[in-house]
Amino acid sequence: MSSTTLYPTLADRTFSGPNTALRNAVLVVAGSLALWLSAKLQVPFYPVPMTMQTFVVLVIGTAFGWRLGAATVALYLAEGAVGLPVFAGAPEKGIGLAYMVGPTGGYLLGYLPAAALCGFLASRGWDRRIATMALSMLVGTVVIYAFGLSWLGTVVGWDKPVLAWGLYPFVLGDLLKLALAAAVLPMAWRLSGGQPSASL
Repeated sequence: MSSTTLYPTLADRTFSGPNTALRNAVLVVAGSLALWLSAKLQVPFYPVPMTMQTFVVLVIGTAFGWRLGAATVALYLAEGAVGLPVFAGAPEKGIGLAYMVGPTGGYLLGYLPAAALCGFLASRGWDRRIATMALSMLVGTVVIYAFGLSWLGTVVGWDKPVLAWGLYPFVLGDLLKLALAAAVLPMAWRLSGGQPSASL
């Protein structure tokens, strides 16, 4: 069963007129700025500080839908590729394509299919219930790590502790972000008159 995602539903209720393309363009730019900001803000956590970027990536994909979500992430990556300091640690750790082919480049690349996949799942109604929203976030997170760890191992060598560097320190933070999204998105649907957030 196909359904709409959160942003088109709210936009159709809030705005009227033929300016859908302009509205979507503004949304994509705003989303790329949110990704930029989320890369720069660190939240104290254990065992390492965390950013909210993967949360923002997956929530954008979920709320915008797969097309707009993917377009937003693609714009963000393009901003970084041309040298804007949009990535975590930039410009201190490098900028542009040189940064993107570094050890963390696989995670950045993984943002694109992860956002699109979460958007697709949302279009099937997965964002309206706590359990399916949590599962959607988990699937998106796995996609990001699949790309990220594959590239990290290629760059640093598989004889290195790739999982200890690129996975284990971030699991607790990712579980927290998963739980947050699982609560927030169904709640947003409830507030908009959609499925009650308590429904599993």
